[in-house]
Amino acid sequence: MAKAFRWLTRIFIGLFALAILAGVLVYYLASRSLVDYDATHKVAGISGTVEIVRDNADVPHVFAGNDLDAFYALGFAHAQDRLWQMTMLRRTAQGRLSEQFGPRTLEIDKLMRRLDLYNLAVSSVKAQDAQTRAILEAYSKGVNAWLTEINKGALGRGAPEFFLFSNQISPWQPADSIAIIKLMAVQMSSHLEQEVLRAQVSLILGNERLDDILPVSPGTAIAALPKYASLFPDMPRYAATRPIPNDPLSPFKPRAFSGASNAWAAAPSRSAAGGTLLANDPHLGFSAPAIWYLARLELKQGGIIGGTIPGVPAILTGRSDYLGWGLTAAYVDDQDVYIERLNPANPDEYQTATGFKPFITRDSIIRIKDQTPVTIKLQWSDNGPVLPGSHYDLASITPAGHVTTLAWTALSPADTSISAVLGLMQSRNIDQAIRNAEGYLAPAMNLTLADGGAIAMKTIGAIPKRSAAHQTQGRIPSQGWLAENRWQGRADYSDNPEFLNPVGGIIGNTNNKMIDRAFPRHVSFVWGDTQRILRWKRLMQSREVHTRESFIEAQLDTVSYTARALLPLIAADLWFTGEAAPEGTTAHKRQQALDMLANWNGEMNEHLPEPLIYAAWLRALQDRLIKDELGPLTSRFNHVEPLFIERVYRDTDGAAVWCDVLQSAAIESCTDIARLALDEALLWITEHHGTALEALRWGDAHLATHDHPVLGKVPVLKWFVNIRQSTSGGDNTLRRGRSRGVGPKPFQNVHGAGFRGVYDFADPDSSVFVISTGQSGHPLSRFYDNLGELWRRGEYIPMSLDPELARAAAAGVTVLEPLQ
Repeated sequence: MAKAFRWLTRIFIGLFALAILAGVLVYYLASRSLVDYDATHKVAGISGTVEIVRDNADVPHVFAGNDLDAFYALGFAHAQDRLWQMTMLRRTAQGRLSEQFGPRTLEIDKLMRRLDLYNLAVSSVKAQDAQTRAILEAYSKGVNAWLTEINKGALGRGAPEFFLFSNQISPWQPADSIAIIKLMAVQMSSHLEQEVLRAQVSLILGNERLDDILPVSPGTAIAALPKYASLFPDMPRYAATRPIPNDPLSPFKPRAFSGASNAWAAAPSRSAAGGTLLANDPHLGFSAPAIWYLARLELKQGGIIGGTIPGVPAILTGRSDYLGWGLTAAYVDDQDVYIERLNPANPDEYQTATGFKPFITRDSIIRIKDQTPVTIKLQWSDNGPVLPGSHYDLASITPAGHVTTLAWTALSPADTSISAVLGLMQSRNIDQAIRNAEGYLAPAMNLTLADGGAIAMKTIGAIPKRSAAHQTQGRIPSQGWLAENRWQGRADYSDNPEFLNPVGGIIGNTNNKMIDRAFPRHVSFVWGDTQRILRWKRLMQSREVHTRESFIEAQLDTVSYTARALLPLIAADLWFTGEAAPEGTTAHKRQQALDMLANWNGEMNEHLPEPLIYAAWLRALQDRLIKDELGPLTSRFNHVEPLFIERVYRDTDGAAVWCDVLQSAAIESCTDIARLALDEALLWITEHHGTALEALRWGDAHLATHDHPVLGKVPVLKWFVNIRQSTSGGDNTLRRGRSRGVGPKPFQNVHGAGFRGVYDFADPDSSVFVISTGQSGHPLSRFYDNLGELWRRGEYIPMSLDPELARAAAAGVTVLEPLQ
């Protein structure tokens, strides 16, 4: 027995030693790619010495003798800190993920190949102006210079992930940067899914109650549209649905996670210090590292500082000595789905206004890791690429003998968006910035501007020019063979909404409806916000003048206008009306919850219990209201639609009919449904968060999930690469934290402001910014999550163009010298 025990002890010690040795080896290999920020590199492609000064937050400040060398250094810095992220963005745009991840990403690659974004980016290179082409070339050389340093110095393959996946990295090309901008357009698009969903609901409900569940933003009334079933009589009066996949590697996001953002500006007349103010916080899906990367470039015209996306040589939101700019998703209706009728005698032809015409056809080979390559046939009609029926469930609204195609402004072979952005960031005043942005195509954005004495907002991006006779006005799929349904080019840039120096001295956008114009000059029927804008207006109007601090306060505001507006409606007949109930009963817990909500001010604070009770109640309430009418489509409404709830409880146009359960003999009232939903929500809370309501914390349910897109679900590794933070805010607060909406943890915060910036032109160097994780994409770096805790607490770092401040306590100074 003693001998066996000794051997077991030796085996255990041996295994433990092997585990320690393996851990040391893994750490050594991974740490080889940690960047030495104090190194000097001799590189080809620059004309003089360049310094990359990384301040104490790891923000690179680039000082070069000329502009092209500065952009070269930006490419070098991007590659140093975010090489894996850059290559993943490029692979996604190219439709080449399956070469790394096998069958898991095959459907993603198929969709990207059908859209053909990368080839369109290659074609767009020659459409850029000479300066932009030179910048793209310089940036590419900078990225490739770091790849050379990796190979020359055996620097751990450039990132730890390359030890787990193929480390073959092709040189960076100018088209790669253009493709990433097009990829952002994919991530921020939602009108295709909106059209499909509206058609699906129309097939179930008809048009009678369609505007209840898919309400139009308040404003000018819209003329009646044909029923989808009347356009395609052979379609069944229901829509069989399939779940929409949401792989973290996929750029195709559900409509709830298309782009969102806040931006506002104040004129000198509304600024306490007498200079303009600007705040911006663009919202995208959270990841580790964040999609944003802070940087400063010292160019011939002066310093420019702000947020970049690795792979793109531009400050997308930021400021210079002369100008500040911020971006919000404009929700321009820049996509139309067409139903194309096939020739019964030849499925490679489709009907047009003048007869049948062959599709443009090309084969594309997709290589798959450890499997045989797959060849797919790509087809295009005059309207756009043919899409598979699985994409956003297009098959459910496509009649037999037809296919769907997509018209979209991002599918341009002469996309000059990068030229426009580079022109914008080097503009010296608002007028010049608006002129320079004319070539911008997609994704459409609202550009908020502030210079030394003025403020403005302009919608930039191509707006399709539609015929007034368009069958469906682009709200549901239309017949592709009718001439009146086809686009007639791009609307004139001067017709894009523009606001310059408003009388009130304040301008802003929260993705809300920003203009009332009849179709076809309408811009959009679907907007990203109807709630945050109301809270923003109250905060802006509550002060005669604003300061940097008041703009920060608004940016971090967590009061839910939605909660304040809806709770008095749905609880009107429940508050203070219940009979006394013994402790431990459902009625007692309901009364306790109602008492707590009655004394709550709507603040979605991470430390309070009321936000969780409110969020769970509304989630259960909407589900009960719609599931008997919509059946399987209920799963497509996994976020609360505030206008729908309001219409029902105000009985707008008879919308209270949603409260009655169609399948039951009784006639349920809206109060009955509210009571049942609250009981259901409290049961869910008990099962997932405990029985003590007063001990609940919203932040425990509303964790911000900055997960690594590839390694985030790998056992053990996920504890090193994922970043989780308890956060305040909610779906409809200015400090927006969009919840997951599905699964056992539906309130996790998965989409929000990965970048925040506030620019003060009375004292420019007092401007501040922050991102949600850290600058480095290396999990072992101290800069992997160093800014995350500041971001969570609502704190910022200086956004100064003072070179001495950057050098003070710098994390390192990288020197690039020309290779002789």
